[in-house]
Amino acid sequence: MLLHHVQVSMPRGGEDVARRFYRDGLGLVEIDKPPPLDQRGGCWFQVLDAGVEVAQLHVGVEEPFVLAARAHPGLLVGSVAELKSAARRIVDLGFEVSWEERDTLSGFVRFHARDGAGNRVEVLARA
Repeated sequence: MLLHHVQVSMPRGGEDVARRFYRDGLGLVEIDKPPPLDQRGGCWFQVLDAGVEVAQLHVGVEEPFVLAARAHPGLLVGSVAELKSAARRIVDLGFEVSWEERDTLSGFVRFHARDGAGNRVEVLARA
């Protein structure tokens, strides 16, 4: 069994800020939603490994929007240098990054960030 996608929620109209975070900040590639689903709003992204899609991250409209307190996707990058670069891009775009749990997961270095809707996102690299 393989993971196909993870979905996080956003309020209606949050597509531009989602694109800034996931595309511009994390470097994910936006993909078109299928025609029957594109009327719902939101946006979808590919999670790539060496140019090959390994999963998708869907940002979907939820009405009423309710922020999940702890649920989050965990995105693995290739190196600690890539991790630090992603954190810098996210901060430069005006999003919050926390390194508070940087070394609390054995074998990994990580940070947590909040996307424009407030969703928690973990980004990690092998130590």
